[in-house]
Amino acid sequence: MTGALAAAVLLAGCSSGRSSPDAGSGGVPSRTAAAPSSSAREGAAPAKGSVTVLRTVAQGLRSPWGLAELPDDALLVSSRDKATLTRVDPKTGRTTELGTVPGVAPEGEGGLLGIALSPHFADDRMIYAYVTSASDNRIVRMRYDQAKPAGRQLGAPDTVFKGIPKGFIHNGGRIAFGPDGMLYAGTGESGRRDLSQDKTSLGGKILRLTPEGEPAPGNPIPGSPVYSWGHRNVQGLAWDDKQRLFASEFGQDTWDELNAIVPGGNYGWPVVEGTARRSGYRDPVAQWHTDVASPSGIALVRGSVWMAGLRGERLWRIPLDGTRAAATPQAFLTEKYGRLRTVARAGDDRLWLVTSATDGRGEPRKGDDRILELRVS
Repeated sequence: MTGALAAAVLLAGCSSGRSSPDAGSGGVPSRTAAAPSSSAREGAAPAKGSVTVLRTVAQGLRSPWGLAELPDDALLVSSRDKATLTRVDPKTGRTTELGTVPGVAPEGEGGLLGIALSPHFADDRMIYAYVTSASDNRIVRMRYDQAKPAGRQLGAPDTVFKGIPKGFIHNGGRIAFGPDGMLYAGTGESGRRDLSQDKTSLGGKILRLTPEGEPAPGNPIPGSPVYSWGHRNVQGLAWDDKQRLFASEFGQDTWDELNAIVPGGNYGWPVVEGTARRSGYRDPVAQWHTDVASPSGIALVRGSVWMAGLRGERLWRIPLDGTRAAATPQAFLTEKYGRLRTVARAGDDRLWLVTSATDGRGEPRKGDDRILELRVS
């Protein structure tokens, strides 16, 4: 990703200065000791960090979900309910609608969800998107032609992968290209608990695919796209600087989770939720009561996982020591911007943060959503 962008005019009313961490109500987050560990002790991230809101990059967004940064530093954001992709100029806040993605059937938690740029975007100009259709969740890709008029800059979508179970809830939706050049997708169990432990189902999984949508070579089950299972609803994927994958997921009534993902790992749902210390299941790196988290997007910056909370309306910092939590997670921006959907790396000490006031849950804040730029440590 590119470095931090040039600052623009600060929006009056944004949080200024350094925000104070707040453990929140309804239960204190915890770290666990049973997460997969590194072969040698690594330098741990500092126990305490900070967040400074630098500015509002853009506002007036409707049901924003996925975010991707273009090579020219502009941002692309998907609208879950409008099924549109919009380009944001981070210097001016100007928005340009690329077009509507055909075949999307928004309903409940489904619609146009995560987006990612092709690893060869400079040559092929392809945007990948995780979408809910009338029959399933699927991954499509479209060519982006900025030379065409606004609203007509997206080519016809080509279906890369299909057949992921859909539901009114738990559609997963986050996609990202990993350091290995493969396409990873977090899926949900669509409200059908039995799918998560069924290795033949695509629901409640993390999938690993080639850019063409084939099962990636080296997957734990030969010929299968399934990379890990036993998930409930994965909406956050990110890698550290040693190419280790982390994922966030929604719990049901008790524990939301941040997990360190290993190939072929079983993360327990619906047999266990949160830390169980049971043979055959992977325990989370950290866990939270559901009223202070409901995690969606995550990013790795300065040795910590930064995790956006929806119901919790806060940004969590989880300092790492390898694949363990180095200290108790900290909460920032608690109830300042409402529900938080997506967080993405913007540089060595910067994050993009996307709010989610207009997703039909909770109470809308001023009827729109925004993208913020943060400095973090």
